[in-house]
Amino acid sequence: MTKDVYSLCFMCSVRCPIRVSVKDGQVVWIEGNSHMAGMDTSLCPRGAAGIALLNDTQRLQYPQIREGRRGEGKWRKVTWDEALDYTADRLKNIIEKNGPESVTLGERANLGSLVSKAFMKAIGSPNYFSHDALCKGSANTAFRSLFGYTDAQMGADLKGAKHIILYGRNLFESIEVRPAKALMSAITNGTKLTYIDPRVTVTATKSHRYWMIRPGTDLALNYALIHVILKEKLYDAEFVKRWVLGLPELKAFVEPYTPEWAQTETGIPASEIIGLARESASLKPTLFFHGYRSAHHTSEIYMRRSILILNALMGNIERPGGYFFKKGPGEAGGKAARKLTDLEFPVKSMPVRFDKAGTPDFPLPDPNHGVPQMLPRAILNNDPYPIKALIANRFDIIGSMPDSNLTRKALDMLDLIVAIDINYGNTAWYADVLLPESIYLERTDCVQQANGLKPQMFMRKQAVSPRYDTREAGMIFKGLADRMGIGQFFPYQNMEELVAWQLAGTGFSMADFEAKGFIPYGKDQIFWDRKDGLKITTPSGKIEIKSALMENAGIPSLPAYESMPSPPEGQFRLLTGRVAQHTHVSTQNNLYLNELFPENVLWMHREKAKTLGIADGDRVLVSSARSSGEIKAFVSDLIHPEAVFMAHGFGQKAGNATRSFGKGLSDAELQENVTDMVGGSPALHHTFVTVRKAGKGELS
Repeated sequence: MTKDVYSLCFMCSVRCPIRVSVKDGQVVWIEGNSHMAGMDTSLCPRGAAGIALLNDTQRLQYPQIREGRRGEGKWRKVTWDEALDYTADRLKNIIEKNGPESVTLGERANLGSLVSKAFMKAIGSPNYFSHDALCKGSANTAFRSLFGYTDAQMGADLKGAKHIILYGRNLFESIEVRPAKALMSAITNGTKLTYIDPRVTVTATKSHRYWMIRPGTDLALNYALIHVILKEKLYDAEFVKRWVLGLPELKAFVEPYTPEWAQTETGIPASEIIGLARESASLKPTLFFHGYRSAHHTSEIYMRRSILILNALMGNIERPGGYFFKKGPGEAGGKAARKLTDLEFPVKSMPVRFDKAGTPDFPLPDPNHGVPQMLPRAILNNDPYPIKALIANRFDIIGSMPDSNLTRKALDMLDLIVAIDINYGNTAWYADVLLPESIYLERTDCVQQANGLKPQMFMRKQAVSPRYDTREAGMIFKGLADRMGIGQFFPYQNMEELVAWQLAGTGFSMADFEAKGFIPYGKDQIFWDRKDGLKITTPSGKIEIKSALMENAGIPSLPAYESMPSPPEGQFRLLTGRVAQHTHVSTQNNLYLNELFPENVLWMHREKAKTLGIADGDRVLVSSARSSGEIKAFVSDLIHPEAVFMAHGFGQKAGNATRSFGKGLSDAELQENVTDMVGGSPALHHTFVTVRKAGKGELS
């Protein structure tokens, strides 16, 4: 007999609602949860490959402790008690000698993040950091500087817009099912799409207007658009007067940034820039300018702020077809699930973070996510103090952060590296202890509080029993906590008890999730009154173009534009991004997805390749100031001549992951570890590389 279990996917961080069909203890089918609006039964390739992950014999199967050298791939199989005893004892000794701040924990944010955050609070360490900050740390800072809310506390209504302008937001390859379907539905119903990117992506092929912008000059384009909008008074005067602070300063600032100036910087004709400004204004307020991944350049904070300023000028805030503030249960008369992080912890005042986020040295990045790429230098320099332990929870920092060699050099200085993971990734391969986590189909997870226009609660429910000797991360942290004398902050014996604890007081129970997998707090979308009801949380209560957050930290809101340099002769700017078939560095060894997309290639412009004697499919040697390696060339007219591009997440070094081992080239190996020191993101497109045809027998 087949039974259906409603749950949440975790083949990426989007957490799409799914229906899992189970027969005789086996998952036989996974599809989208058709009860969820905008979802129907659709899944992306990664979601469909969940069955391959469940049955993968190459994933982590049992706890292990390292016996060989780090990175050598030699461990011994141990019991859970031995692994947890060993880890807890090592952590206690490290804390006793060096203080709790010497322990760091980095993770890919997930439903159990509130457990890992509680663990760090309980031991007294401020050093939690999230993979999210690598992708959008500067976006987070930009949103807070203008609205007082983080990027995660705001959303974009794709379906209701008449015109959408995307900056490198490759939505059809990212891939989020509901936004992708909403965008396609909008286009089908007449919405116009403008796409701006140095490379022709799948999303570019669906656009009505595509601009192959010179890499890194989006900010110049936006300043020119703002120049036209203000000069010709195309903005929403009523909304701006009521809700926007700093318009006079903005007018004076953009005066020199004309479309003609931007044409020289971006390569986009001035007449087209003027045309987009006028066309956008004619459709206000049901249009929006949108980007997402904000980890490209050292001036990224100002690029992200410029996108948000354009939206504020168009008056498209808190209305259909624009940006909106996400509403919580309280807005619908409900109560949110409880969080372990809200408990009373013994440590009231934490030491400074390892990255110094939130201090005068680095005031603006969000301490809730941290600045992960600062970790290697903090370890190597003992600044601000010695760091001795890392717990990596589903976060492959070697494969994700720029300059992998620097990261490995720093990890060599640690006394303990613990990997809580499902796969043999680069960081797990380098760990001292491997604590295998049950995958999303094998576990019940913490409640997801999903705020939005219609706040909801979601449940990830166990569909099948674990295939191997694995445990939920929530139980792994509890096992460590019990052994370290802080178990009182984890008041549960299994995940079902934790969920029951969370739901206490909400009026709901686990049984209420059975029918659809989620619980809505209400039926109608909630928009605040745009006349008097916007609850903007900046000091002024308005959208701050001149930002108190920035100015009070001694950082200008509108600094003079600095021209983006072209690569030196014979070099290229290295661009990186995602493809629909893979999630960052975590799915390259998946049986199904590896067959669809086994390795990355290097996109090169045809004329540039010709001058170097490189043909499509040739092996090429790519070199930067940090590393070098071989990869196949993909020669095309579909990329800007100044740039080369490779998909992120390849060139993996974990020997037990045989399908992906050594396939393609890692962008992280090549990149320099450079940061937007205002916003907090790494500048992933900062690095210049050389490319030449590889010689016979040349090793990467």
